[in-house]
Amino acid sequence: MARRWQVQEAKNRFSEVVDLALDEGPQSVTRHGKEVVVIVAKADFDRRKRATGRKGTLLTFLRELSFAGSSIRIERSKDDDRDIEL
Repeated sequence: MARRWQVQEAKNRFSEVVDLALDEGPQSVTRHGKEVVVIVAKADFDRRKRATGRKGTLLTFLRELSFAGSSIRIERSKDDDRDIEL
């Protein structure tokens, strides 16, 4: 983090905090001594969001699974269906 700001100071100098986030990187904002917010440039936020975001759907994942070359054998049972009274 480039700098830590108390909430009141960050409010009073918001334009400066934004400029520093754009020029130097994320700016940490604290309340009662604990970090509660980080101000980051939109481009940094979007890049991190893409890096940690979803890479596809479950359906896509399942379609891309391949068991070729594995020792897994999946076979359907050859037993007859059972009769059920309704």
